[in-house]
Amino acid sequence: MDKSFISRKNPAGMYHPVGNYTHITKIPRNSELFVTSGQIGVDKNGEIPEGLNEQVKNTFDNIRKLLVSEELTSENIIKVNIWATKKMDWDYLYEEWGKMFSCDYPAMTIGYITELGLPEIKIEIEVWAAKV
Repeated sequence: MDKSFISRKNPAGMYHPVGNYTHITKIPRNSELFVTSGQIGVDKNGEIPEGLNEQVKNTFDNIRKLLVSEELTSENIIKVNIWATKKMDWDYLYEEWGKMFSCDYPAMTIGYITELGLPEIKIEIEVWAAKV
């Protein structure tokens, strides 16, 4: 059995994920690991928009730019950590999530917290990726 690829699964007997993620993402031995700093919704001009959905869009755009800079795609993403200071518009988040991922979702954690690094930041997303 070829084990030189990233695999994702939801084990039998476990509850179905409550969102668009996978319970386990496994990378093969000797893979190259990439860990990003938390990405925020700053635009290309260095401005942080007031609206959460605009910040969500910009954050995913920034993640795509990071991936491209290392010749990675969303298929290389193994783990996503999301922190937000406001209640998420899940329809919008999953619209952007769907643009990044098909249905082969990475592991994910999301948490609501009272504040991030700057008062205007409403969302921060950290990505872990692996190149096999």
